[in-house]
Amino acid sequence: MATYKLNHTDSVGNGGGDANSLGSNQENGFSDLSSLAQSEKAVQEFLIQQTPMQANDDHLIEFSEALRTVAKALRGSSEGKALAQAEAAEWKRRYELERSKNLQLLHKAPWNGVCADESNSSNGTMDQLAKSPRLHVQENGKSGRCSLDRICAHEVLQDCEPNSPNGCNNKLKRKASFKLSWGCKGQANDQHKKDIVSFESGNITTADRSSKQISLTWESSPQTVIIFTKPNSTSVRVLSVEMVRWLRDHKGLNVYVEPRVKAELLSESSSFDFVQTWEDDKEISLLHPKVDLVITLGGDGTVLWAASMFKGPVPPIVPFSMGSLGFMTPFHSEQYRDCLEAVLRGPISITLRHRLQCHIIRDKARHDYETEENMLVLNEVTIDRGISSYLTNLECYCDNSFVTCVQGDGLILSTTSGSTAYSLAAGGSMVHPQVPGILFTPICPHSLSFRPLILPDHVTVRVQVPFNSRSSAWVSFDGKGRKQLEAGDALVCSMAPWPVSTACQVESTNDFLRSIHDGLHWNLRKTQSSDGPQ
Repeated sequence: MATYKLNHTDSVGNGGGDANSLGSNQENGFSDLSSLAQSEKAVQEFLIQQTPMQANDDHLIEFSEALRTVAKALRGSSEGKALAQAEAAEWKRRYELERSKNLQLLHKAPWNGVCADESNSSNGTMDQLAKSPRLHVQENGKSGRCSLDRICAHEVLQDCEPNSPNGCNNKLKRKASFKLSWGCKGQANDQHKKDIVSFESGNITTADRSSKQISLTWESSPQTVIIFTKPNSTSVRVLSVEMVRWLRDHKGLNVYVEPRVKAELLSESSSFDFVQTWEDDKEISLLHPKVDLVITLGGDGTVLWAASMFKGPVPPIVPFSMGSLGFMTPFHSEQYRDCLEAVLRGPISITLRHRLQCHIIRDKARHDYETEENMLVLNEVTIDRGISSYLTNLECYCDNSFVTCVQGDGLILSTTSGSTAYSLAAGGSMVHPQVPGILFTPICPHSLSFRPLILPDHVTVRVQVPFNSRSSAWVSFDGKGRKQLEAGDALVCSMAPWPVSTACQVESTNDFLRSIHDGLHWNLRKTQSSDGPQ
């Protein structure tokens, strides 16, 4: 059987042939530069050889000025092309330097704590892996790495300043560390995270799945929790008072609450002065380095509110169901002590819920980087026609490839966690929250053939209001932050690198199926009787 190989596409070029093509392009570029220089020199010699012109000869004066303009344009073109070629050569040099550094790190891997089976891999595999960044962690003066089937928190979190005189030994300021394992409830197994596809002996086969049940195991005890509550609810207020007291007295945890909740607690009793809160938005941005665990008392809206408070990584969330409908709140408030005991003890199964990262590019912006701040959404971003009576007209692109032109009431770009929300009401499919993807769901499209799509998680979606649109559009992020899109404005969405991890009561799939059965009464019908015709 004929054998073949699959090549991974690099961001620098397409495979190994790019270096040669770059070299040839550079040679052609410099030859073009020499020809441009010769042309400019010829123009200058022609100007020098001209005899002195009379002041009344207007045609010769105009012709001379035109030749000087041509010479100036040739000079600018040659300088611009020289700068472009120099920049391309510099990028090639940086790429080769980074590639050589990665190769050196891979060759040194057996002495830096990398598994033995990885050090015995072929040179071709090491050369291929050298093109992607690797994570190396400095610990106690030695370079090491966690095993291949887990992720440790200290690999992505730095809990102290590098120049701090006290170092990282201050246990009051250090966050609780944990690890994520690919398995069930933290149990040890022989399976490691491998490539999704293998192509040995000319056959393409699927290896281990990329998405498995993930469990969280604490490596040090949590010290700080933050509680978000549903407002204007008497039952939530009563439970928050009881829970805060229990976490402080029986678990010895530091407790953060919202300013509104702290005022409510102090109105109950002055003994709640130990509760901490924040004063302004700047302190909110510093919550993640302080908080080990998030507790929500409410419905899915409270979970969305808690996730929106973190503009980057989000601590694990334990959501208690105290709302009208909840697909992300599996825990019951009546057994909150047993639930929190199990969570604080660990290990627990978690669901990694992907978020979308969105920003708006205004037509008046001169460059793409002159955009508004990024918005992170856990459910969906919605583009609609607002108060206008006209249909929306939206041009949609996926990685610069034209997708379609939406004509209707609007468009929903949803995460898989938001597939049971607005997208489902608009005709989209229900998707397991751990399936990586972006749901592309039209709202009342003016075409019967316009069906919803599910796009892969690595793409970037761009939705633009064309210049010939009859009216503007409006965009909202998880139902908040509503903004207007004028003609020429664009919304750019991609998968955010910071998912939201929510604790599971049993495990991810069981919780998802139970939520659609209990919340939507999915496929609930009376069973057909057996006494019909045979």
